[in-house]
Amino acid sequence: MDFIAGAIGGGLSTAVGYPLDTVKVRIQTEKHYKGFWHCVQETYRTEKIWGFYKGVSASVLAVSAISSVSFGTYKNFLCTICKLRYGAADAKPSKLDVSLAGAAAGAVRVVLTNPSEVAKVRMQTQRNPHPSVTSQPVSKPKYQGSLHCLKVITKEEGFGGLYKGCSALLCRDCSASAVYFLSYSALCDWLTPAGKNKPGFLVVLLSGGFAGVLAWGLATPMDVIKSRMQIDESDQHKYKGLIHCVRESVRKEGAKVLFKGLGLNCIRAFPVNMVVFVTYEAVLRFTDRYISKK
Repeated sequence: MDFIAGAIGGGLSTAVGYPLDTVKVRIQTEKHYKGFWHCVQETYRTEKIWGFYKGVSASVLAVSAISSVSFGTYKNFLCTICKLRYGAADAKPSKLDVSLAGAAAGAVRVVLTNPSEVAKVRMQTQRNPHPSVTSQPVSKPKYQGSLHCLKVITKEEGFGGLYKGCSALLCRDCSASAVYFLSYSALCDWLTPAGKNKPGFLVVLLSGGFAGVLAWGLATPMDVIKSRMQIDESDQHKYKGLIHCVRESVRKEGAKVLFKGLGLNCIRAFPVNMVVFVTYEAVLRFTDRYISKK
């Protein structure tokens, strides 16, 4: 049930946060935007509402699968740790146990996430004007959808093209996932009144939201580097690897480049992760009640 609950929560959260994610990716990868509102205005002016939802269909499906694996891996890994350390899978885990299980979930995510992240970033940074804002004939975009994008990348860059930026994604997801699950668990414990078995839904909403903000605050530098490595197409070869991308980005734009989109990440993270955790808990509690009745 952890896998199913995670999938439902992940899919709903993606639909909520996708427009802000598109703006974030464009700010991180393109220099001509002066800030959040400038990017929003330019995207809407040239591409209308659809510009904010490029690649959303594949992203919803991918994040549902990834969230399922993430929550399922976390729960199963945590149970295994508790069984090995304390002799019972349902024993109360320590903060270290929760962090290790979270990091493991982050590492497993990367295998599934990277191809969809590459396609998402390429789709989000591909600009094709909406027919209503140009008198010129609209040229056919290079990528005509998320699946077509994956097909073109595989054809032009080989299978390795689907895993561009995976070193940055691994750094991002392992550390952020550890903080994510640890902060959620700690906040739930802290906000739940003594004597109550499970946190109330308000506690889940607040804990999930703040856990997302903390995780994305930590993840933003590697998120910037990941996005830059992933838009680097085969005919460009701007970056030779993770360290080279960090060095070149900081050399040209200063250390502040690593925090591009930080505020936007944190603003987006709160409602998105509220939805993730409250959906996850609601599905688990509904199925527990249904099974116990039977």
